[in-house]
Amino acid sequence: MARVALVIRHLPIAHLGNLEPVLLANDYEVHYVDVTSEDLPAEAADAPLVVVLGGDMGVYEKDAHPFIARELAFLERRLDSERATLGICLGAQMMAEALGETVRKGKTVEIGFRDVRPTDAGLDSPLRHVAGVPMMQWHGDTFGLPSGATRLASSAEYSNEAWSLGDRALAVQFHPELTGAMYEEWIVDGLTELERHGIDPDDLRAQAAMHGEAMERASIAMFGEWLALQP
Repeated sequence: MARVALVIRHLPIAHLGNLEPVLLANDYEVHYVDVTSEDLPAEAADAPLVVVLGGDMGVYEKDAHPFIARELAFLERRLDSERATLGICLGAQMMAEALGETVRKGKTVEIGFRDVRPTDAGLDSPLRHVAGVPMMQWHGDTFGLPSGATRLASSAEYSNEAWSLGDRALAVQFHPELTGAMYEEWIVDGLTELERHGIDPDDLRAQAAMHGEAMERASIAMFGEWLALQP
């Protein structure tokens, strides 16, 4: 019998990408919830797996986005129950704030493929698959490591690129879900932001041509190994 993977989506173009086939291959049934326009269903609390995806808003923009407070309350209960939860970028930031940290703007914006360095704990976890493989980044917010969490990876400018709470909760700032088609869509959608930061879209495309396939393979291996740890 298929288990439900409840996927919290904040932006139509920020979906599961190459992670969805991994879920299907592991007998999960994918249920998206677009939390910017609909409430989380009652059964969300008992879902075997919750995946919290990225978005273009900040966790601190609670006045502009009333759903954020509701989502944080849900994640606080979810993480307290020690049920399987994966957070990606905004999702990782939401998880950190739900555990008592404060999400804030970082000193720099990371956009493009960057090296992510697993810690010793990370090398003994599914994060080992990203060692030496540049991962795609698109974020400028940061947070402290939640109490009780284990840092799994850092980058040159952000110390908490990945962290976990035991085997059940995994949070990553980078984007393991990204496919080539999604990347192009994000570039086109983000042209104004890229211009503001002086980033050449064609340079991002060249990075994807060089690193995209390796990143997808590493991401699929990482996610598959983490899923195997879940009940």
